[in-house]
Formats: sequence, structure tokens, C-alpha cells
Amino acid sequence: MAANLMSRTPSTTTPTWHQFERKVEEVKPSKTDINYLVMDYLITNGYPAAANKFAVEANIQLRTDLETIQERVDIRTAIHSGNIQLAIEKINELNPQILDEDPSLHFALLRLQLVELIRNCTSTPDGDISPALEFATSQLAPRAPTNLQFLEDLERTLALLIYPNDNLSPSLAALLDPDLRKDIATQVNEAILQNQGSRKEARLRNLVKLRAFAENKAREAKKDIPDKLDIGLVGDSHGGSQPSNTNDSHNGSSHNGTGDTVMANSGDIDEYIM
Repeated sequence: MAANLMSRTPSTTTPTWHQFERKVEEVKPSKTDINYLVMDYLITNGYPAAANKFAVEANIQLRTDLETIQERVDIRTAIHSGNIQLAIEKINELNPQILDEDPSLHFALLRLQLVELIRNCTSTPDGDISPALEFATSQLAPRAPTNLQFLEDLERTLALLIYPNDNLSPSLAALLDPDLRKDIATQVNEAILQNQGSRKEARLRNLVKLRAFAENKAREAKKDIPDKLDIGLVGDSHGGSQPSNTNDSHNGSSHNGTGDTVMANSGDIDEYIM
């Protein structure tokens, strides 16, 4: 009889926490620690207005110059808009050693610039391809022999001039995908941060990847953990509240009037934490 009564328990009954979840509750980080993680993320990923607003709301010190963040934002904006020449000029204004000491990144930017030229000249059936060929000859061809990967990348990029855009192989179509701009912008941001003596990646992203690694290892070892583990940044499944500063200000950097540029594929919604 008792068993039957238990089986009829309404689905709205508060679920019993797993032992693992109880242990997690016992070691929750402080609100201050979380706020500094969010601040570090906003600074590293380039959201100066959101960082400034968050510092005020969370009552913590903004330990960086907003102008230095904005310089990275301007470069990212140029790359995402396809203006690679402007991005290269801004990088060199910031510090020419960034590209001088990283030939692979410099070549990646130049190849992206070639992709943008090809995109423009092939947008119409009778487009002039000479600007793309001249750029490839003067800027990329001299660098290609120094690295086999450079040569392969250049040959694959020039193949875009041969095949119609609506009938490209996956490897060629990827060159015209906006995600390529995003990937290069991320590499540039990391290179600038490293040049300035900062970490290339926000602590929050590192922690999330470490957590995912630990969870996978625990499941491989058949440890007793819940079937699904929430990341914990958008509220938990037991009605727990998330620190208001963390939620409101981080979302504000992507969706409201903080003043930061919101761009498609710009990393505003981070695939590691959303």
C-alpha cells in the first residue's frame, strides 16, 4: 500500500538531491569570487562598457584601462566586418611585434584578407578577379614557400576563384563561412593579450573546460554522479538563486544598452558557458 502511494506522488514534488549535488552545495564559491570571474571574462573577451558597469554594480575595482580593452574591441570589430587591412593596421599601431613574432597569425590574417577580396570579386558573374590575384602574388606567395601549411592554405584559397560559390566542397565553403572571421579574431585577441603579459583566455572558460574534463573522466570511471550536471551559471534545478550581479551584468554585455558592440559570431554568447 505504501509503495502504491509513493508511485502516485505528484510530479511537482521537490526531487531528492543526489549526494553529489549536496557536496557541491557545501563548497559553493563566494559571491565575490564569482564577481571577479565575471569581471575577468568581460575584460579578457573585450567588453569595456559591460566591465565598467559591472564594476559599479558589483562594487569591485576595475583593474585595467578601458582604453586598452577598446583597442582590442576595435580590432575585433574590423575583422568581423571583413575589413582585414584596417585590423592589421590597428594591430601594428598597437605593437608591430605582435605580427612580426607570429608569422602564422600574420599569414592567417593575410589569407583572410584574400578571402574577403575573392568574396567581393566573385559576388557578381563578371567580377574582376585581378585585385585578388595581385594581392595573393604580392603578399602571400612570397611567404608560402617558407611553410608547407602556408602553401596548402594559399592553394586552397585560390581555388575559390575556380569553383562557383554555390557548389563548393566543405573545405572550401568553410573559407567563406563567417566562423573563419570569428576564429581569426579570437586568435588575434589572444595574441594581443599574450603580448601585453596577460592570460590568453578568461579564467571562466578555463574552469568550464576543466569541469567538463573532470565530468567526462568521472563518467568513464563509472563514478556515482547525476545523469545531467548543470553548469550552474543560469540558475540550478533546485530553485537556487544566482547572484544578481553575475546574471544581469553578464547578460547586459550581450543584450542590453551597455554600449558594447553586439555582433553575430563575435563570442557575445560564449559556446563554453551558455
